[in-house]
Amino acid sequence: MKFLPSQLAYLLGETQSRRNLKALFKYLVFLAAVVVVYALVFHLIMTEVEGRDHSWVTGIYWTLTVMSTLGFGDITFESDVGRLFSILVLLTGIVLLLIVLPFAFIRFFYAPWLEAQIRVRAPRQAAPGTAGHVIISHFEAVARGLVRKLDLMAIPYFVLEPDSTRAAELHNEGVRVVAGLLDAPATYEALRARDALAVFACGNDPTNTNITLTVRELGDAIPVIAVAEDQESIDLLELAGATHVLPLKQRLGEQLAGRVNAGHAAAYVVGRFKDLQIAEFPVHGTPLVGRTIRDTRLRQTLGLNIVGVWERGRLLAAHPDLTLTASSVPVVVGTADQIAELDTLLVIYDTNYNPVVVIGGGKVGVAAVEALRKKGMAVHLVEKDELLRERLAGVPDRLFLGDAADRAVIMEAGLAEAPSVLLTTNDDAINIYLAVYCRRLNPALRIVSRITHERNLEAIHRAGADFALSYTSLGVESVFALLAGREMVLVGEGVEFFALEIPESLAGRSLAETQLGARTGLNVIAVETAEGFTANPPADLPLPAQGKLLALGCSGQRQRFREEFG
Repeated sequence: MKFLPSQLAYLLGETQSRRNLKALFKYLVFLAAVVVVYALVFHLIMTEVEGRDHSWVTGIYWTLTVMSTLGFGDITFESDVGRLFSILVLLTGIVLLLIVLPFAFIRFFYAPWLEAQIRVRAPRQAAPGTAGHVIISHFEAVARGLVRKLDLMAIPYFVLEPDSTRAAELHNEGVRVVAGLLDAPATYEALRARDALAVFACGNDPTNTNITLTVRELGDAIPVIAVAEDQESIDLLELAGATHVLPLKQRLGEQLAGRVNAGHAAAYVVGRFKDLQIAEFPVHGTPLVGRTIRDTRLRQTLGLNIVGVWERGRLLAAHPDLTLTASSVPVVVGTADQIAELDTLLVIYDTNYNPVVVIGGGKVGVAAVEALRKKGMAVHLVEKDELLRERLAGVPDRLFLGDAADRAVIMEAGLAEAPSVLLTTNDDAINIYLAVYCRRLNPALRIVSRITHERNLEAIHRAGADFALSYTSLGVESVFALLAGREMVLVGEGVEFFALEIPESLAGRSLAETQLGARTGLNVIAVETAEGFTANPPADLPLPAQGKLLALGCSGQRQRFREEFG
């Protein structure tokens, strides 16, 4: 009953609902008029034809019993005229009362009433005192991933949904949703935007611009993170007042380009945390192939610590006896100077200067091509859409128009000699197919691929891809890094960077005693204290009472850490 006033307010406030009720009222008036007319005819036939007299109440009573097919039989006509009239009333009643009335009632009243019940279930505002929360404008792919991570890190959030029905559905699914208009300042007032950690606008560029301007009506200090689909929209969103603009498709292309092997071997920095850098480098074509991590002696010679090893899409825990293969990509932690010394060591190895082959000339593909060319690499682009010829002219070193699945096209583009191929289409099925195809044509190739859906991660690696990254993962890590006030650390799909407060249950105990890796699967890469960092901490290092564990792992492992240690 507590929702009854709000249900009635919605039912009477909606224009379509008012029209429905008006139509139902008109039908009821028409039905009442038919009953009255039939009652009058009843009296006329009884008086003039059969010579009997009945009251007006009896006329109404007889009409309703016949129209509703009850037919008590206490009042009947004896003449043929009367009986023909009875048939007319009976047929009319079947149509108007038994068919049309239930349909009209359900269509014009009951269904809108149920819809009103559903729509009012979603909240319209944040609870008083809410602060430090994140307001998300749309519940799309990046938002879904972000919501999972916010839940994991116990950060409150609200998803804004203008459609009340959809908001109710999300509410029933357990999503913290608030129903409200995206372009109404009152919506953000109700969400306490002034006390929010940030507003995340993740719609299209015009919508994000509108959201940013609307939020700015409440104040200039509210952090607004806006996604930009087009490069040209970055300036517009910044002018509108966005605190941070994320051109995710461009960044996705750049991230994929960073994982490409071409030219000479070099380390690629995937993230920074204060004075530490996290980087990865290929061992293909270097003397490190076939050696164990202990035998690389990177820690003794450069001070670098190998904290994990990518092996065809899987991040393996680094232990001294792990043997590096030609497809291994170690992940190392160290200072900027140590990473630079590693580059100096690798510069003479894996010198394949043949062009990189990029398949797909969309926004991600173009961003990847531009990033590769800025690094001085030659690039061949394969695109099957003839209409993109003019737009892509001059972007790569050479453009090949045709289907990449056509052997003649892909071989002409240089796949046989290429050091790497980059798959950037937005169709996972095509990328999986092309990964198998390219691996068959050139087994030594490094294959880097974009994926759209996380569920296809295993499939793309089984198909032969060495590295895969999704738009969703990039978006989630980009937003969360801004919320946490740190630089983005993007190790790879399914692997996240966590800065975990050391709980009381672990203070004073060593890593060996806690068995943290065995119990949670997290890979601790450093321990942070007020004095500094201890990278790749030894097993006997006591954990400080006030400090942080810097770890790599997945969300499930982070959850197990919380369950095990609090």
